[in-house]
Amino acid sequence: MITKLIRLYGIVQGVGFRPFVSRLADRYQISGSVCNKGSYVEIAASATVDVIDEFIHALEAEAPERSAIVKVKVKTLEPENGAPAPELITGQRGAAKNNNAGSGFKILESKHEEGQIFVSPDIAICPDCARELYNPDDRRYLHPFINCTQCGPRLTILDSMPYDRDKTSMADFPMCEDCNHEYTDMNSRRYHAQPVCCNDCGPELYTLGGVAEVGAVSPHTVECDAAQADSRIEQGAESEAVTDSPCTGEYGAAQADAHIKQGAESEAGIYRPRAKEYGTAALLRTRAVIRSGGIAAIKGIGGFHLCCDAANEAAVRRLRQLKARPMKPFAVMMRDPDVVARECEPEAEMMTLLTGPQKPIILIPKKSERLSSGIELQKHDISVTDNEEQSVQGTRVAASVAPHNPNLGVMLPYTPVHMLLFDYPGDEPISDVLVMTSGNPSGAPICMNDEEASGYLAPMCDIILSNSREIRIRADDTVMAFYDHRPYMIRRSRGYSPLPIVAKEESNHAVLGIGGELKNAFCLSAKGLYYPSPYIGDMADMRSVRALDAAVRRMERLFEIKPEMIVSDMHPGYNTSEMAKVIAEREGVPVMEVQHHHAHMVACMAENEYEGTALGVTFDGTGYGPDGTIWGGEFLLGDANSFERVGNITPFMHAGGDIASREGWRIAYSIISTALGSEPAGRIAATLGLGDAQGRRSIDFMLGNNVNTVKSTSAGRLFDAVSAVLGIKAAGTFEGEASMALQFAAERAEAQGISLAPYAGRLINIDQDRFELCTDTLLMELAARRLSDQDIDQLAYFFHKALADMIIMSCCYQRTRTATDVVALSGGVFQNLLLLRLVDEGLRREGFRVLKHSIVPTNDGGIALGQAAAGIAALENQSQSEL
Repeated sequence: MITKLIRLYGIVQGVGFRPFVSRLADRYQISGSVCNKGSYVEIAASATVDVIDEFIHALEAEAPERSAIVKVKVKTLEPENGAPAPELITGQRGAAKNNNAGSGFKILESKHEEGQIFVSPDIAICPDCARELYNPDDRRYLHPFINCTQCGPRLTILDSMPYDRDKTSMADFPMCEDCNHEYTDMNSRRYHAQPVCCNDCGPELYTLGGVAEVGAVSPHTVECDAAQADSRIEQGAESEAVTDSPCTGEYGAAQADAHIKQGAESEAGIYRPRAKEYGTAALLRTRAVIRSGGIAAIKGIGGFHLCCDAANEAAVRRLRQLKARPMKPFAVMMRDPDVVARECEPEAEMMTLLTGPQKPIILIPKKSERLSSGIELQKHDISVTDNEEQSVQGTRVAASVAPHNPNLGVMLPYTPVHMLLFDYPGDEPISDVLVMTSGNPSGAPICMNDEEASGYLAPMCDIILSNSREIRIRADDTVMAFYDHRPYMIRRSRGYSPLPIVAKEESNHAVLGIGGELKNAFCLSAKGLYYPSPYIGDMADMRSVRALDAAVRRMERLFEIKPEMIVSDMHPGYNTSEMAKVIAEREGVPVMEVQHHHAHMVACMAENEYEGTALGVTFDGTGYGPDGTIWGGEFLLGDANSFERVGNITPFMHAGGDIASREGWRIAYSIISTALGSEPAGRIAATLGLGDAQGRRSIDFMLGNNVNTVKSTSAGRLFDAVSAVLGIKAAGTFEGEASMALQFAAERAEAQGISLAPYAGRLINIDQDRFELCTDTLLMELAARRLSDQDIDQLAYFFHKALADMIIMSCCYQRTRTATDVVALSGGVFQNLLLLRLVDEGLRREGFRVLKHSIVPTNDGGIALGQAAAGIAALENQSQSEL
């Protein structure tokens, strides 16, 4: 006999790992114990050498599907007097939770020890629980919170490590006798499943009143539509009627906070909104509202969604009005893979992720374009002309869900509540496609509790379906595209956060990268691991700033990280820069500033575990440059420690401040006016429809007097300007709208066949210190071709190809100067998959190694990783210099 101590690091908590070890030990007749140590799982195993070797192999080969073993450490323990170490097999280190009778193997009480910490993200409902949900013979039949060791909430209910029930929000729900039996039965799938519960002991659904007034659904309509639901309830379906007292009153953005402060009911300072219905009655009432064309706010794992029938044009348009979101696409939850196949054309790799444990939102091509001509913006309304094709035969998703977009953002139901919304035995059928968009006011973080939902979402919906399980940290849905058959992250959150990015070299230092001002997510780093947070939002809204601070505090506690340094953007006016100073003062540590595009570049390098010198091609909308100008189309040569700006697109004057960032025609006119003068520029602009005469005169005044102008190399604004010149989109209602429309036009041209010869003009200008892409002359060429009535889609592709050729030539030129053959592509502009492909393929043909993003967003949602990596590098250098 021999005793070995086995330590397993990785996602080994919250995934049924200890029960798996116990069952495996029983199979191999191994004595010993397994203990959750917070940062790892420790196994003491006593048996013959051969048996333990087989056991260790099986631990890795047969590990639970949701687990991820990063490393394994094994050492042999010296027995006393030739006997196995008794304290490791009798449970003297802690009281045993369960004795695996017959084998002498125990699951010990969790014991906290320091080390690398891995926290499981929330996991979508598993196939076994989905089957039980609809099995009338199962005691969890139609239970809206069914879960097991393979699925359910994890991060969003967790208070502290190690992952045990008393350290989660499920501590509020003591297990009934039956659930406790399953929890302690090693043959049960719920053996040590921390969120385990049932209808007798788990959380409960309930409704709150919505007060949306724009195009409100008639209560009489809902009552009539809910007749069968009421009948079902009267016949014995579980419900508990309470007073029918919906929140009332006029609502607007300014009144939401007042409603929260006033509350509906309160007890000892705790917010107690007035509920209307509970349990089955609440769920059926919500289904009735949606079925009748209404809007529901629905509490999920990491926050609330706003939901309506995605096949109902009137419902979708009403939601757009209420959410003040005229054009930005909505995500669609589809009942099952068959519906996805009916509406979209997914790749096999997409379906694997769509149906897997993460269940992200994936951008999938529609069956074909829904609309042949435009959906025009009219303030906050959407107008669709009578002669437009509304949908492809056999598809049902309304055109206004994703107007002028060849893709749909699709996800499948990932909670039991979602599944019950689509299918509830005995109730009237409901649409098999539902809009599921983040439940938040524009610019604010996703709502996570009843107080926020009643204050901010009630004015946007007809009913709120909430529940009594508290959310500890917000986690919006993950969004991704696919590039080269691999995920290409747009928003990393539920299902992925806080899975760490593993550094190539382990460091003893700890830092916090506070993230960007837009699409904020922060990143904690310690012991060679980078922990990206769930998505938070845009920091212009102080609610997002408060959510950022709260999430930082919670994740520092969960991962037991005390940063030695806070890393922020260089921009002096960002709320994140100010928050970095606040946190630094609170924790008594310094602040380090990292230039925005350097952080982009380093994030891409860190994701790819590359630590050498690279040429970073970082193209995005805006970043503060050390010279006080706006950067955004940059070539940076360097590593995590430092960089040199070796190239950029041709600078232009950004005249008009924030409005010019939304209205691309202003940038286009500024470039044309600078090149030709105001008089000829005015004639060209009038012909191309670039603004009106008064607006152009205003820009000329700013340019002539250097008022409200700043030099810029923003690639994002260049795309907006080209979109305006080509007559595709002169202004946008959301970030990237004009650029996306330009991309889609180019992709249409590519699909139909390219008819224009490549750009024959000069690609780059070179001086002694730096090169510039000739993007100003390219825009002038496009304007001339547009004036000669060349095909718009073909010109859109012409621009993409010319810009890609400029980037490739620039990289080749830089290689002749510095022998750098590694290129990192990052920045929000590289969400444009056409540009990404043209540049990636062109560079690889030239023999470059191309680093790209995959599981970290290329947009500002990924820069916190770069900030953290730069901070770790700085601390490592400081440590080396002190030796």
